[in-house]
Amino acid sequence: MGVQVLLFVATFISTLVAGTFLAGGNPLRNPADLVSGLMFSIPLLSILVIHEMGHYTAARRHNVAVTPPYFIPAPSFIGTFGAFIKIKSPVPHRNALLDIGAAGPIAGALIAIPILAIGLKLSAIRPTAGLTGIPLGESLLFRAASHLMLGEIPKGYDVVLHPVAFAGWIGLLVTALNLLPAGQLDGGHIAYALFGGAYMKVSRAVPYLLLPMGFFWGGWVVWAVMLFVLGTAHPPPVHDEIPLSRGRRAIGIFAGVLFLACFTPTPVPM
Repeated sequence: MGVQVLLFVATFISTLVAGTFLAGGNPLRNPADLVSGLMFSIPLLSILVIHEMGHYTAARRHNVAVTPPYFIPAPSFIGTFGAFIKIKSPVPHRNALLDIGAAGPIAGALIAIPILAIGLKLSAIRPTAGLTGIPLGESLLFRAASHLMLGEIPKGYDVVLHPVAFAGWIGLLVTALNLLPAGQLDGGHIAYALFGGAYMKVSRAVPYLLLPMGFFWGGWVVWAVMLFVLGTAHPPPVHDEIPLSRGRRAIGIFAGVLFLACFTPTPVPM
């Protein structure tokens, strides 16, 4: 447990520093600027914590042994590579597998959406000419939230995201990435629960599909390599013969719709 606490503290610090730079501050010159970084760090960590606790509580409910979440600090422009938990005992059946796989992304999205909505209200609409910054891709869910909270953006203008909105945007991206139907990602758990071993052909194809998408965003190559290294196979649950309940099947379909709503082929256009 001590390692997880240290990693969380380190991730809080790294996201705080990243958020300070995103807010226009410079903690190296003025440490007081770190206060502005809280507007990014707290919303982002809230999304990640709720996501991982969704997995954790679902696993414990089915008496599956899991570790507390490991948060990963990183010297990146968002300050983290996310978080994960480790499943330490076999999953009993497909119903448990679907609960564990779907609880994280659904819980994370349920908090990412209101964070995004609040952040969009705090965002500024400015003339496109002269704007500098990183362009971001727009998922269907992001576009819907932007239209609802900001209305139609006039031609020649663009939205400059508030740090809170950027944290919400990352939350939607994290949801989509984790729902990729491969290996032991959340989407892999859900796909196996829905389709059993029949889905393995799709799982093996996913990293090969991601590689050419690297022309649109380099991050897809990183995810493809990760899947090649970690593998795309998925172990069956102990009692694989127990069928998935109708309610769990509906949750699995909802998770698939959530993936499509949060997915964008160009998160950061090149």
